[in-house]
Amino acid sequence: MKALQDLFSTDYGVMSIVGIIMMVVGMGWAYVAVKSKMAESAKNAGQ
Repeated sequence: MKALQDLFSTDYGVMSIVGIIMMVVGMGWAYVAVKSKMAESAKNAGQ
């Protein structure tokens, strides 16, 4: 319980949350970008 309290009430805990959120958003963006490039490549290969 102390760890959860530290996570949300201290400056280093909040920065950890922000870092985790940024990593998850970055991974989502990378996934969308790669899927888009793969679809574009497959479309070009079929022509």
